[in-house]
Amino acid sequence: MAFGRHHVWLLMLLLSSTGWMGCSSTLSQHGGENSYYHRALPIVEPDSGHTKLNLAKEGLDAISKLETPIAAVAVIGPYRSGKSFLLNQLLSLSCEEGFGVGHMRDTKTKGIWVWGKPLEMDIGGVRTSILFLDTEGFESVGKSNVYDDRIFALATIMSSVLIYNLPETVREADISRLSFAVELAQEFYGRVKGRDIAFQPAKLLWLIQRDFLEGKTVQQMVNEALQQVPNLTGNKNIEQVNQIRESLEIMGENSTAFSLPQPHLLRTKLCNLHDSDLDPSYIKRREELKGLVTSMIQPKMVRGKFLNGKEFVSFLEQILEALNKGDIPSTVSLVEVFNKGVVDQCLKLYNDMMSRVSLPLSEDLIREAHEESKTKVMVVFEEQRFGRHHAKTSVERLESEIQKIYANLYLKNEYESAKLCEGLYSSCEDKVDELQELRLPSMAKFNAGFTQCNRSFEEGCHGPSKAVYEKRIEKMLGKSRLQFIKDYNNRLFNWLVGFSLVMVVVGRFILKFFLVEAAAWILFIFLETYTRIFWSPESLYYNPVWHLVVTVWENVVYSPVLDLDRWAIPLAWVSLTLLLFWRCYGKRKCSGGALLPVYAFQTGSSNPRVRRSD
Repeated sequence: MAFGRHHVWLLMLLLSSTGWMGCSSTLSQHGGENSYYHRALPIVEPDSGHTKLNLAKEGLDAISKLETPIAAVAVIGPYRSGKSFLLNQLLSLSCEEGFGVGHMRDTKTKGIWVWGKPLEMDIGGVRTSILFLDTEGFESVGKSNVYDDRIFALATIMSSVLIYNLPETVREADISRLSFAVELAQEFYGRVKGRDIAFQPAKLLWLIQRDFLEGKTVQQMVNEALQQVPNLTGNKNIEQVNQIRESLEIMGENSTAFSLPQPHLLRTKLCNLHDSDLDPSYIKRREELKGLVTSMIQPKMVRGKFLNGKEFVSFLEQILEALNKGDIPSTVSLVEVFNKGVVDQCLKLYNDMMSRVSLPLSEDLIREAHEESKTKVMVVFEEQRFGRHHAKTSVERLESEIQKIYANLYLKNEYESAKLCEGLYSSCEDKVDELQELRLPSMAKFNAGFTQCNRSFEEGCHGPSKAVYEKRIEKMLGKSRLQFIKDYNNRLFNWLVGFSLVMVVVGRFILKFFLVEAAAWILFIFLETYTRIFWSPESLYYNPVWHLVVTVWENVVYSPVLDLDRWAIPLAWVSLTLLLFWRCYGKRKCSGGALLPVYAFQTGSSNPRVRRSD
């Protein structure tokens, strides 16, 4: 908490010494604008229990209207340490028109207040609106320490310059209050250089109000106060403060000290006095303080971008929500706020990379894609995350969300794999059913279809469902093959019996070719007689003659050149057409004798007129 107070003091002093003539002219230009208010406005107020903070609409509305980048100067310090008077001095305002001063009226500063008319300055070529923030003092009656911690934490984060206003000297309690500021610096300041940052840490100004420094500079006094204290008894409180002292070293160039003498012996009458009535040494140091603040102030930057009024209010809302979590404010909740955007970006990156994966994939491939994408995402997160020690929660959240996305993707992969393999399985099943119903049974065609179906499944089915469907299709194909072999000989036997009878009719009445009819009769008699002699057709299937018949049948019915099962009907129609053509027109063109030498009685004269003429 001490760190935050000192920073607020420094920022206030800086603003008061910063080119106030230019600022005054700017203020006069804005004096007639309705968007600015020549009075103090609340931006944060305590809740009813005085433990947590609530936003105040009036002050936030005034800030939201600012379109230029914002820099905030906040003053933190003990109750009635002169914070409000110091702000009025920096703004060149009297006590009646400026921030309320405690010894004149009841304490008005509850929470955090802002001066409604910002100063405008050019800082590094950037036109910047300077806000002055007055904070409720520490250690006042009726408040809890956690409330003071929240005030200090919020001022530390909001401000560009934080002036820690301390009367007389630096106490152990003042250093203890710096614990939150130090923790923030440890989390964020080490990641500032060379990259976009969550927010630029406020510059801390230790402002010691003391007339006599006993031959020491104020910086020496602060340095001595920050030296390690011997802790021979192992006191935990001393150990904690020593850790804060050690950690303050990382502030380095972001911390400085300044002394300011008392303006007048009559402290309760300060609001009634003019500059001519004040101690000349105070006037001189006050102007030097303004110059110091001028050299320190920078526009507020969050994630590499200067904030305008609306963005500053949005930033304040996020921070206040984080600080109000839990019983005490913690940097863990703040790190989560700043890392939320980084986590969301990393999750989007993971989604984008995994969306380019073509599903379904095998379990090994999708796991490899997941691990590769996760590794790349974690590298990006480590490069962009905020927080050196308290990013664990954000890391856990990122890993948890990635695992959820991967789990959903894994389920989708299983679904796509099952859908694909089921389609291929159904196709194979339909194909095998077709092969079972061949008009002309052919083992060669069945084996070819069987092999093609199995190969298409192996090449097309991917993913975790492949193993299950491989077993299913293997079982289905095995059963179908056994069934086909079982039916094959019976179907072929019946088909040959029918074919022999058909060829008897064709050979005698259509072709009138004795050899065709005779061959058909021989085939028919062989099939029927053999089965009668040996009791069953099954005994025929082991006969070498049957094997010869099967070999001839397979070569005729199916070959790489001709699939007779497919072309049987077209070929039958073509053959019938040619036969009819020959029967009707072919004989008329023949000079004599039958084309097929069968049935010789037809060649003799049957014309009775010819016999009578002889």
